[in-house]
Amino acid sequence: MTRPTKGTGGHGRRKLAGRGPTPKAEDRSYHKAYKPKDARPAAGRPTRATKPSSLGRGAGADWIVGRNPVLEAMQAGLPVRRAFVAEGSERDDRLREIFKFAAEHSLTLLQVPRQELDSLTSGAVHQGVALQIPPYDYAELDEVMASALTRDDDHGLIVVCDQITDPHNLGAIIRSSAAFGADAVVIPERRSASLTASAWKASAGAAARIPVARVTNLNRALEKLSAAGFTINGLAGDGDEAILGTDGPVVLVVGSEGEGLSRMVREHCDTLVRIAITNTVESLNASVATAIALHEVARSRG
Repeated sequence: MTRPTKGTGGHGRRKLAGRGPTPKAEDRSYHKAYKPKDARPAAGRPTRATKPSSLGRGAGADWIVGRNPVLEAMQAGLPVRRAFVAEGSERDDRLREIFKFAAEHSLTLLQVPRQELDSLTSGAVHQGVALQIPPYDYAELDEVMASALTRDDDHGLIVVCDQITDPHNLGAIIRSSAAFGADAVVIPERRSASLTASAWKASAGAAARIPVARVTNLNRALEKLSAAGFTINGLAGDGDEAILGTDGPVVLVVGSEGEGLSRMVREHCDTLVRIAITNTVESLNASVATAIALHEVARSRG
């Protein structure tokens, strides 16, 4: 016969009380889905992805999105780190051209859910396709200087950009520099465009054929080039001399279309040179002026 259990007289009542509903996984700090409250989206704000991306965001790289830009970038020979196409994208002539180009050039197109591509490109209007290019591998100033100084013809030529902030202008300058036999292009870290996807595209692939060096201080870089034996020519509308291809290694410094060369950079130039234009036009686009100046240097050097 089972004897009745003795009661507690109400002691331990709290232990028997219900603990309430189970907290959500994201509220439990020991759960793998836990998220701190300040890392969650505000109430009512839509999120594009329901789970963390397994592909990563590629921090430090650059993105090209949209069917026309992607195809143009592929045809221009831009380096591609990864290429994506959203699942279920509507096939049109442009997308078929992208698939054809990728197949012919052994370029893998990774197929991902559309919301995944939204997340990767930070919500850009990608039209179902995107390219990720790797960060540009800048050359060292000493490296390009040594290369220019050891040319057999003694015609070393380096183009230095001062305050060129438009990536399209930078890309076009790189393209002209490669076309006229320059050894390198030098840009500063601050107040300058960098080798983004836009600059790569504007260079029409030339950024892969001519080194670009990035320096911390442009004036110190010019001092170093001068000490190594380069003649520093600054391109300016009020220049004293016409452009000539002087003997020995030369640096051509190009300023922005609006401000031209900065004061300190002008002071570091041995000569200020000009392009002869009519007085009906105040100035030329920086990349156009660079192309003309480089042509003059190449022509006068024979």
